Amino acid sequence: MIAHLFRRIGQKHLGVLQIGTLSLPCAIGRSGIVTQKHEGDGGTPRGMLRPVAIYFRPDQLKLHGFALPAKSITREAGWCDDLHSPRYNRLIALPSALSHEKLWREDPLYDIVIETDWNRKPAIRGKGSAIFIHLARPGFKPTEGCIAFDRKGMKLFLSLLRMNLRIHIH
Repeated sequence: MIAHLFRRIGQKHLGVLQIGTLSLPCAIGRSGIVTQKHEGDGGTPRGMLRPVAIYFRPDQLKLHGFALPAKSITREAGWCDDLHSPRYNRLIALPSALSHEKLWREDPLYDIVIETDWNRKPAIRGKGSAIFIHLARPGFKPTEGCIAFDRKGMKLFLSLLRMNLRIHIH
């Protein structure tokens, strides 16, 4: 199954994900959709993404029955964005001296996080890390390169998520 993500005309950081006849508004990277993705550019990478795993905060969501492997987020969960580390673009345990993002956040953005296969096997340092699908900030404010849905959109997306789903970012 292929879903298509398009940038809204005239709005660099807003997108629409179309799955069949369903259209879901979403936030994308502050730099819009980029062809040559690199770490820190704020762009959502053009191309094909595949959701591969789900992480969720068990204290915030009581979810089950996912179509993908799912893991609870703990306070010790981080995602490495350190260009000098062999753990680049991988889940790591915290505390860590490596540059990283915390998955257990004070805001709700990562109450549910869907890992994609962007720059995953092999991870090329500097090509971008942590390209997730997660919850949006109020007003669909831009992401650092991820795709972000409001809670209603995320629930709809999860209900349609299958192992064979691919997201074509145009």
